[in-house]
Amino acid sequence: MDILRNMKIFVRVAEIASFTIAAQQLEVTTAQASRAISELEAHLRTRLLNRTTRRVALTDAGNRYLVRCKEILGLVELSEAEAGEAKDTPSGALRIHASLSFGHIYVIPALAEYLEANPLVRAELTLSQRLPNLLDEGYDVSFQITTTHLQDSALISAHICTMPGVLCASPKYIERRGVPATVAALREHACLQLVTPYFPVDHWKFETPDGVEEIDLPPGKLRVNSPDALAGALASGMGIGALPMLSALPLLESGELVRVLPECRPQEMTVYAVYASREYLDAKIKTWIAFLREYVTVALAAAHV
Repeated sequence: MDILRNMKIFVRVAEIASFTIAAQQLEVTTAQASRAISELEAHLRTRLLNRTTRRVALTDAGNRYLVRCKEILGLVELSEAEAGEAKDTPSGALRIHASLSFGHIYVIPALAEYLEANPLVRAELTLSQRLPNLLDEGYDVSFQITTTHLQDSALISAHICTMPGVLCASPKYIERRGVPATVAALREHACLQLVTPYFPVDHWKFETPDGVEEIDLPPGKLRVNSPDALAGALASGMGIGALPMLSALPLLESGELVRVLPECRPQEMTVYAVYASREYLDAKIKTWIAFLREYVTVALAAAHV
């Protein structure tokens, strides 16, 4: 039994006091309207309407039930309207996950602008290097960075940007140890390594004027799990490292870091927005992904990277 459908029919019959007219308005047959009321009465084990060939009248139980039906159907209509608006109007809690560096440099400032433009949205942001389980942990979207392709999953991914990398060191390290002339010469230097879910350990790949060059590194004296921490270690003169441009750029502009082998570009990284489903995508998720993509595109173009 479709109880909500039967409630709607009962309310219309009770208000109009006519099975025939109510059936016409609801575009059902009179027999279907009568059957709906009979099903409700059998379900409730009480009579809701007294019927004669000339009139329809509510019983005392029917009067009480009519009041509750109107309340229930009103809440259903309100819930449907709110759910429909979620597809069209950004509102409610937006739960976001991002890596530390990408979150600090891009997500937080972009989020400030997005929330100002969408006052009905509130955000919950988690920054960490680990890759979360979106469904189990309740995130609406996770921004994930990879040097390869995302792992196969039932989740949906949207491309945000491609981020160049840069090999760099501090001027004082270069003064002390000299400049490597080739990719192979990096083995003779202190190479600091980034350990994250998206960055290969002990193996660097470069795009050079002569094609792709790869190098397996000896165990480094320092490994860190955050690009920002690696940038700080490089700026202190501890060695040479490959950084995402987003982490290196402020220190390159200040002169605390300089490029090493500038004609050789470390492997690029791609940022994806990962979310649960493309179908009936909530407006706040759809508009936030589009907003961040545009924000990052403009920021990267302004940085000339």
